[in-house]
Amino acid sequence: MAKSEAESTDADDQFRALMEGLRTTIPAVTVLFGFLLALPFQSDFGEIAAVDRFTYALAFLSTAVSSILLIAPSVHQRVRALMTGIPRRSEEHVKVAVALTVAGTVSLLVAIVASTYLVSSVRLGSAGAAAVLAITAGLGAWSWFYLPLVTFRKWPADQPTGDQASGD
Repeated sequence: MAKSEAESTDADDQFRALMEGLRTTIPAVTVLFGFLLALPFQSDFGEIAAVDRFTYALAFLSTAVSSILLIAPSVHQRVRALMTGIPRRSEEHVKVAVALTVAGTVSLLVAIVASTYLVSSVRLGSAGAAAVLAITAGLGAWSWFYLPLVTFRKWPADQPTGDQASGD
């Protein structure tokens, strides 16, 4: 296989894997966005504190930004070939799609943290909300960013994973 053909296949595989991951993330963002869209129309929404209104706005806008950024790679693959004749998947396209996905994921984490803070603030008060904020932000940062960027880097590439070790 020629180098450009191999690169094209690799980019195609990477893009497919990215799209598969987004198929599980986007519905979560959509559900959160739906709940946030309905919240201001609740009768007691006007009674929440100013800091909670700010938190709501942060959660709402972060969810909107996350939706846009996470959906963008899917839109790109549909629009590019049609309008430009450029192949749908290339190394550059994968890099841009990954950057958009990471930015969308960061925005989603902000939205989740703000949403859990908002609910906790209304139900548990400011001390409980601060604890929930710290736990949610810490868990998200650890599981979504620390593990893949720091912990996985420490593992040797030739070490078998659980599936490989068991023969699956």
